[in-house]
Amino acid sequence: MTATAAAPSTGAGRGAGPAIDASGITVRYGDVLALEDVGLTVGPGRICGLLGTNGSGKSTLFSTLIGLIRPRTGRVLLHGRTPDQARKAGLVAYVPQSERIDNAFPVRVRDVVMMGRYGHMGPMRRPRRADREAVDQALDRTGLTDLAHRQIGALSGGQRKRAFVARGIAQGARVFLLDEPFAGVDKGSEGTIIDVMRRMRDDGRTLLVSTHDLAGVGDFCDEAVLLQRRVIARGTPGEVLTPQRLAEAFGLGRPDPAEEA
Repeated sequence: MTATAAAPSTGAGRGAGPAIDASGITVRYGDVLALEDVGLTVGPGRICGLLGTNGSGKSTLFSTLIGLIRPRTGRVLLHGRTPDQARKAGLVAYVPQSERIDNAFPVRVRDVVMMGRYGHMGPMRRPRRADREAVDQALDRTGLTDLAHRQIGALSGGQRKRAFVARGIAQGARVFLLDEPFAGVDKGSEGTIIDVMRRMRDDGRTLLVSTHDLAGVGDFCDEAVLLQRRVIARGTPGEVLTPQRLAEAFGLGRPDPAEEA
């Protein structure tokens, strides 16, 4: 196992308690109930699939876990820290479904990954040896070493997503929230992304992956959560993805307007 260079010492190892520990999470947008009494626990070195329809609350849950939304009730801890504390410590990384890229702006893949080190640098943001080594290892872990000097705007969709994952690895994050990582990528890129996620898991990192790929969840997830504003089921993919539970999750209610963006 190869450790990320200069990763902060967090005590966030495999035996240090849950990586994600959320309980009793309720979120409302005005009169709209987005999440109701949601609980989620994921240990270190695990990949958990987050499954549900559009409007089921997946995006709201992600925003709550990283502290962008304050729940009406409930508690979130990431390796024993509040979302704000975890974010400031660089423990959590969010990889969105898509990230706006100005193709005319000259930013290399390496530059994007180096952004993950900004929290470790001084006010002048001058990379030190430890920062460069962390970026080198992150590029290696995501299979992007040969593309390090390529313009980010010239990459395929799958390569871009790996670049943003590499940014989180360089940052030293132990918890990754991946929003639809397979959206807009071909099967080859999907397989490469899955390989990257497995290596991250083997390094002891925790991944919560939002996906619509019900058929493939069992191939790369250790566990799964079925969400429809509340938790319908959680457990191994085989335990969660039963016909009865899928019918319950995908046949409930109308789409949540707050989740449509």
